[in-house]
Amino acid sequence: MIQTFDVVIIGAGVSGIGAACHLKTKTPGKSFQILESRGRPGGTWDLFRYPGIRSDSDMYTFGYKFKPWTEGKDIADGSAILNYLKETLSQFDLEKQIRFNCPVQKVQWDSTLKRWHITAMDQGTQTIVHYQCRFLLSCTGYYRYAEGYVPPFEGMNNFRGDIAHPQHWPEDLDYSNKNVIVIGSGATAITLVPSLAEKARHVTMLQRSPSYIFSRPAVDAIAKWTNRLLPTRLAYQLLRAKNILLSLFVYSFSRKRPEAMRAFLRNHTLKHLGSQEDVDKHFNPHYQPWDQRMCLIPDADLFKALRNNQASIVTDHIKRFTETGIELTSGKHLEADIIVPATGLQVQFMDGIELMIDDRVLNFGELLNYRGMMFDGIPNMAAVFGYTNASWTLKADLTAEYVCRLINYMDAHQFEVATPSLEKSTEPESGSVENREPIVNLSAGYILRALDSIPKQGRKVPWRNHDNYIKDRLSLTYGKLDDGVMQFS
Repeated sequence: MIQTFDVVIIGAGVSGIGAACHLKTKTPGKSFQILESRGRPGGTWDLFRYPGIRSDSDMYTFGYKFKPWTEGKDIADGSAILNYLKETLSQFDLEKQIRFNCPVQKVQWDSTLKRWHITAMDQGTQTIVHYQCRFLLSCTGYYRYAEGYVPPFEGMNNFRGDIAHPQHWPEDLDYSNKNVIVIGSGATAITLVPSLAEKARHVTMLQRSPSYIFSRPAVDAIAKWTNRLLPTRLAYQLLRAKNILLSLFVYSFSRKRPEAMRAFLRNHTLKHLGSQEDVDKHFNPHYQPWDQRMCLIPDADLFKALRNNQASIVTDHIKRFTETGIELTSGKHLEADIIVPATGLQVQFMDGIELMIDDRVLNFGELLNYRGMMFDGIPNMAAVFGYTNASWTLKADLTAEYVCRLINYMDAHQFEVATPSLEKSTEPESGSVENREPIVNLSAGYILRALDSIPKQGRKVPWRNHDNYIKDRLSLTYGKLDDGVMQFS
């Protein structure tokens, strides 16, 4: 039996839940179903359970546009974010529209029926289930849920202690009074180190190369004042606007005057650490600010752990794992009871779901981005891919709003199909093969490892992303849908 809906959403994480809320309020009467591969909602915020997990964006921009964040901390921990998502599900009465434990295996556009056919596995009954929909919305995130990335370190099997990857943290892992090595320098590592240091004997952050780190208060003083004086929704919108503009300024300044931003961040770190750590060795990356995502720490917690000697930082390369720790290329040996490889994600577009147009299987790495959500030649489908230089949810909200506008426009004009088309574009050269770059403009290792398997972007809009909330807001909310590139039939 094939169940049919107007829209099928793949994924019940922050993007999928938000998209469902937009559909329910902006396309009333449309039927939709959410297919979730896991047994609970929340996506990343339910999967990751390592100590200290938190947002690396403020909640006034990471929260939904339509649901104010009312908790005290605007740099929130994972459990608070998960509660926020569950409250949203309850507020919009969405739980009954989620089918859990139902991973999608294949999505196939049928040109004859002008419908998507979705093949999924019901893990409860171990049977294949089928859906059809008019519009498909992928909210699967950008990484592989099944496992994270671990480099092929020599001698890993020789280590006699525990190895715990942050993506699948053992609930019964006791790190009290233990020596812990955290491998990595990204957002996960800098979150883990001060959290583990609260109980561990000592935590060593072992990094191959540094990241840019900036500290800010976990509780925004302006937010406290604004929330006390103004109605909740108005305060939220003002704080959201303030933080959007601030993040745009920081990113723009970093790209236009990278050496000035580098100097500012170096002085910021020196102020917190003084001469205790070699700042130029451990906190001075070889790349420019925002070539990779900047790491945010609340209340300088990492710096405090380093100052208090609860943690230390080592910048070196790993030669091999030993029975009792890690041997470095410098000849130094680090002793450990527990090793945490916070070595990144495995980027995977659409969670590896097979994508087909009729009988043709598509290669994700050959897809050409349209407006940061749809793709050349693929009808009635969008994929949420949030900002990498700002809060993910800002772009997720804009994407869902655009999809709702598009569906309503198609209804009003009695169209069945909407397809971005490079061939029929007025500037086909702007998206030509010669001009294509990765859809994500970052040099992070997890992106570089996946260049052949992620969509590309062209030279000019709409084939190229703005990476700018204000420009996207104007374009996606108020711009023409029938723009000469989108073909309706």
